[in-house]
Amino acid sequence: MKQLTSLAVAVVVAFAATVNAEELKSGLKQGEAIGAFDVVKCAGEEADEVAIGEKLCYRCRNGARPQVMVFTRSSDKKVVKLVSELDAHVKKYEENQLRAFVSMLGDSRDAASDAVKKLAKTTKTEKIPYVVPAEFENGPDNYGLNPKAEVTVIIANESKVVANFAVASAKDLDIEAVLAGVKKMLN
Repeated sequence: MKQLTSLAVAVVVAFAATVNAEELKSGLKQGEAIGAFDVVKCAGEEADEVAIGEKLCYRCRNGARPQVMVFTRSSDKKVVKLVSELDAHVKKYEENQLRAFVSMLGDSRDAASDAVKKLAKTTKTEKIPYVVPAEFENGPDNYGLNPKAEVTVIIANESKVVANFAVASAKDLDIEAVLAGVKKMLN
């Protein structure tokens, strides 16, 4: 009986791990083209000459340049650290024309807007625009973001996905892996 109980527990754990791994898949896959999507700028970079409240497509504005798109539902300290590090990378790799922007997702446009403005104040970045996508609940439909992923980071160059990182909890965000993905793309 003890062996049967142990086997049952092992099967449940294996099934839960499989389901959990599937839930962490979020966003476009490596090699897929990144599509256009509208956002409203809420805060951030002033030098880009995009006014707060302006509707645009930052992905389009960035063109085929290397770019990092952060889709988040969280302002966790790991997200703050990632965005701060990305700001430093955008400055460091200016000659590579690296761009990055943060899209806040949420249950309501107003809540997402308030959260992304607060995140912008917390990070104190200079080169990162903070936006709310038109499809604020789960991000742009053409990106296939998983509603259970708290953070999805898409790294792209020449309008194609180079790397994708997604976590169910911002606390599990591997900042070093994301930054290594950015460096790899630029080399």
